[in-house]
Amino acid sequence: MPIKTKLSNNMLATLTADAQVLEEDSLGPKVYRLADGNFLKLFRRKRLLSSALFVPYSDRFWLNAKRLKSLGIPTLTPLELYQLEDTSLSAVLYSPLQGRTLKDIYLEDPTAFTTQLPNLVDFIRTLHLRGIYFRSLHLGNIVRTPEGSLGLIDIADLSVQRRPLSKAKARRNLAHFTRLLKNLGLAEQFPMAALTTAVLDD
Repeated sequence: MPIKTKLSNNMLATLTADAQVLEEDSLGPKVYRLADGNFLKLFRRKRLLSSALFVPYSDRFWLNAKRLKSLGIPTLTPLELYQLEDTSLSAVLYSPLQGRTLKDIYLEDPTAFTTQLPNLVDFIRTLHLRGIYFRSLHLGNIVRTPEGSLGLIDIADLSVQRRPLSKAKARRNLAHFTRLLKNLGLAEQFPMAALTTAVLDD
């Protein structure tokens, strides 16, 4: 784990002065696109006593990027790890994974998405075979790169085990995929049954 750089409020303001806010909640911005094209993602520990007190989500985000790269899975490139003045806040500066999310590709032409399904099936099976369990696996967090490969973003909520996922755990991962499709309003039309059958088919 790299040493965290202290980021004062003034330094944060300077860093994000010309940035575009890509994601925010009631507490403020969560993801910035900086003027140089890099991204700054802020992580807030919401409870005083939580696992994030010992392993902040910013650390998990950083480590998961390194793990995925070591396993040959395309993902973002972490550049700097920050601790902010507010001790409940930390942040990661990173270079984004270039490409388009499968969500954007799907919404552009749902009927044509069937051509993407074989690659998506192979990708999810590869994740499971390499022991990658990603609770936030959904179309918005899978990127098709300019080279045609699939990769992952928004990876704090990810774990890697030494063995391939069991069939039961693979099913749970696909259940998360289904739930997140519902949250995106895409569950009724997306061919989830075909995807599940193909992924779990021995």
